[in-house]
Amino acid sequence: MREAINGSSGGAPFSGAIVAEGRFVFVAGQGPLRDGQYVEGSIEEETRLTLENLGALLEQAGSGFERVVRCGVWLADLGDLPGMNRVYVATFPDPKPARATVRADLIVGKVEIDCIALVP
Repeated sequence: MREAINGSSGGAPFSGAIVAEGRFVFVAGQGPLRDGQYVEGSIEEETRLTLENLGALLEQAGSGFERVVRCGVWLADLGDLPGMNRVYVATFPDPKPARATVRADLIVGKVEIDCIALVP
C-alpha cells in the first residue's frame, strides 16, 4: 500500500513523499522552493528553507525529524558543507540520521535533501 503526499514540487512528475505500508515515508529531494519558486539565499538560508519543506512533508505523513533514519544531501559546491551542516545539525536531534553528501549539478539552488523516516 502506498499513499502519495504532495509538496512544493510545483507540478513536477513525482510525489513529494510516499508513505509505504504505513511504516515508512520516503521524501523526495527538496530544495529551497516556496510555492514552486526558487528562493535564492545564503547556503544557510537555502538549507533552512529546504529543511522546512522536508519537515512539512514529514508532518503531513505523521512523522518528524526525530524519526528520520537516512538523508541524502546534494550540494552544488562542497565548499558550502560547513554552512549546510550548521543548519542541519540544529534541525535533527541525536542520534543524527545516516547520511550521504555529494556534489551535484542541481536543477535549482545550492542544496537538495531527501530522507527516509519511520511513521509511528
